[in-house]
This record gives sequence, structure tokens and C-alpha cells, in this order.
Amino acid sequence: MPDAQMPAELPPRVELVTRVMGLWETFQLTRKNLLAIIPHVAVKQPIVSGKTGIIRWHMIMDPTANRRILKEKLDIYPKSDVTKNILRPAIGDSMFIAEGAHWRWQRRAAAPVFSHRNIASLAPIMSASAEAVCERLATADGQADVFDEMVRATFEVISDVTFSGSGTMNSDAVHKAIDNYIDQTARVSLFDILGVPTWVPRFSRLFGPNSLTKMKDIADESIARRRESGAKEIPDLLDLLMDGQDPKSERQMNASELRDNLLTFIVAGHETTALTLSWALYLCAFDPAVQEKLRAEAQSVLKGEVATADHVGQMPYCEQVIKETLRLYPPAAFLSRTAQAEDVLFGRKIKPKDTVMLPVYALHRNELLWENPDAFDPDRFGEGASYDRFSWLPFGDGPRVCIGSHFAMVEAQIILSTLISRFKFERIKGKDPKPVLVVTLRPDGGVPLKVTPV
Repeated sequence: MPDAQMPAELPPRVELVTRVMGLWETFQLTRKNLLAIIPHVAVKQPIVSGKTGIIRWHMIMDPTANRRILKEKLDIYPKSDVTKNILRPAIGDSMFIAEGAHWRWQRRAAAPVFSHRNIASLAPIMSASAEAVCERLATADGQADVFDEMVRATFEVISDVTFSGSGTMNSDAVHKAIDNYIDQTARVSLFDILGVPTWVPRFSRLFGPNSLTKMKDIADESIARRRESGAKEIPDLLDLLMDGQDPKSERQMNASELRDNLLTFIVAGHETTALTLSWALYLCAFDPAVQEKLRAEAQSVLKGEVATADHVGQMPYCEQVIKETLRLYPPAAFLSRTAQAEDVLFGRKIKPKDTVMLPVYALHRNELLWENPDAFDPDRFGEGASYDRFSWLPFGDGPRVCIGSHFAMVEAQIILSTLISRFKFERIKGKDPKPVLVVTLRPDGGVPLKVTPV
């Protein structure tokens, strides 16, 4: 889109750092909003390096270097120790955390679970959730926090596809558990900033109550009951995981491995899609022209019906809106790796134990890669659009690309198109959300919008 057509106002963004900060200020900002420590120069350069305490670090915004980290030299760039220590208490040694051979067999065993055929068979649950959220918004008295609504909608999906609607998990309780976990144990420690060895306990993680204990118990009980009762007539996510087998080793997941991977899908599967939908609805309210174009497409395809998996491929503009939302507000906005061997990235020497960061938020707004990077412009992803795949990383890439990315995209398109076809969303003055990253990129203050049936 030419500059002259760009709206004068830009959607909410984080003010990146323009000065050198000390350790204590870095620590305070990191705990409040991890994006706030990204130097502003990161949106203007392909690589930024520095040192904090004893830690040498590099922020990478170059697609070729990203390809090397995520694909070509995967084994020398495992997830950082800090990332593992933050997430392991919640999701154990699941495939999101595991490395090497332990990761590979789990990934091979779980890959068929997320095949296009299996996702298509689970899509009616997504459609039912879209219909349910429409019914709630119809009685919302003209205003709603769409973040709360999307959390509820996506949890209904993940709960039903996991436990076949058995009602064993409560949406509000799960989201509260996730919030408590982030507040208690998932924030970066001062020891992490200083580079203190990871075997030294972080007190907030050592003494903070494990708010996810109940979720783990529910998952364990569900697995045990399913082993006794047998699979459902239409297999759900739990059935598919229990049947999953590594084709090379013929290994299957034991009870604890099933639980940890199940919790990974539950926690990540609903939170990230809820965030994408919330930001997408806000951006549609921010730019009424985009919303009208999306509505025209959705209404012409859906004709008053709720969207299904069959409709998804018929609504290319809906996919563009979601991809542009993921560019501006990627749920996983900051990836971190710990180098295990010497390497060179964009001409910069990398030493063993250096922290190599992929600040996806800055990558997606880098001026060398994107025109008008802070603007909302779904046409970037229109027919004939050209961009390096390693410059757009909302799901990561390479062998460890998010295993549920197709599931998430189908769900987001079903829910967004259904909502936009039936409702008009408008901003509320003074209540624009603020992007804040602790573990995921959340809208601080929620996403309150005016909601009117069309």
C-alpha cells in the first residue's frame, strides 16, 4: 500500500530502548515487559550484539541467519536454559522443551495427530465454538472484552478436541492457573540476567506454589480413565496422542509424557489462538476499511452460516488479516537459544554459551524487511506477495516449527470470519490495548470493543 494511503495513526506498539541500561533497570523492565529491553536499532539492523553481566548476547533480525539457527544448525542452537527452566515446571520434558533424540521421537509420534485429515475431523468443534461466542456477543449489551471472549472460545475448542466435551476442565480456572504461574514462576529472574548458572535455584520458582498442579492431576486422571474406557468413536486429541507411535523406534508415550504434551497443547493451543483473534478483532476495529472488506468476503462465502473447514480455503483475505495480525502481534514474540559451538551469524562470531535471541517482534517490524513495518496492511500477504519465509516467524520454522500451526490457522479463520460476518467491532476511546510480553504477547487491559450486530 503506498504511503499516501496509510492511516496517520498506527496501532499500539512498544517503545523500544534508545539508551544503554544498567543491570537493575534491565531486570525490572524484563519482568514487566520483555519487549521493552529490545534496542530500537533492532528494527533498523540485521544483528545487534552486547553483553549483560557475564552473558554475551546477539539479537538476530536477518532471515538467512534465522534459517541457519532454526533449520541448518538446529542442534547447536537449542532452546536457552532460561526458557527451559521457566517452562519445565509447567509442561515437563514435552516436545516443546526436549532436545535431540528425545525431541525427535516425540515429534515423529505426534506429527500424525495434526494431519490435515485429523484437523478437518475436529473442525466442527471450532464451528460450534464460533456459534457459541456469537450467541454470547448478541447479548453483550453493545460492548465486550473480546480478549475474555476469545479465551473462552478457544478453550472450548481445545477442551472438546482433547477430552471430547467431558467437561473435566474449567476455562476460567485454567486461565487463572496460567496467569498465576506467570506471576509466580515464569518471569525472568535477576540470576538469569546476571548469568548465574542454571543449577542455582531461582527463589521465585523454588518457593512459589505450583498453580498448575490441579491441571496436571486432571490430565493424569483423564489419561487413566481413557485407558480403561477405550477410544471415542471419533478419536479426539487424547486418543490420537495415545495411539501415536514413533515409526522409527515404535516407541509410544508413557503416562507422564502424554500428560506433559497434553498440557502443552492445552496451555499453548488456546492461549496463542485467543491472542491472535483478540488482536485481529482490535485491528479490524482500528481499520474499518479492512473490516468492511473482510465482512464482504465472509458474508459472500458463508451466507449467514457459521464457517466450517470447507469455507477456509474460499476466504483468502481472512487468511491475510490473520497473517498480518501475527506479524504485528506474534504471540511468541521472543525466542532464545544458547549456542553450543562456535559459529558465524551475519559475519558476527558466535561463541559457545552465547545467548542468541530471535526477537520476533523486532524481526516483524524491521525496516530492512518490511515497508511501513508498524502499519496494519493485510495486502502484504495478498496474491503475489513476496517475502523471505524466515522473516515471518509467528510459528517458528524449520524442524521445530509449531506442530499445531495448521490447527491454529484453521481455528482462527473459522472464528474470525464467523464473527465479522455477523458483528461490527469499534474501538472505545482511551481503551486501546497495550502489547506486553512475559511469556506470550498479551493485550494489557484486555480488548474492550463496541459490538453491534450487522
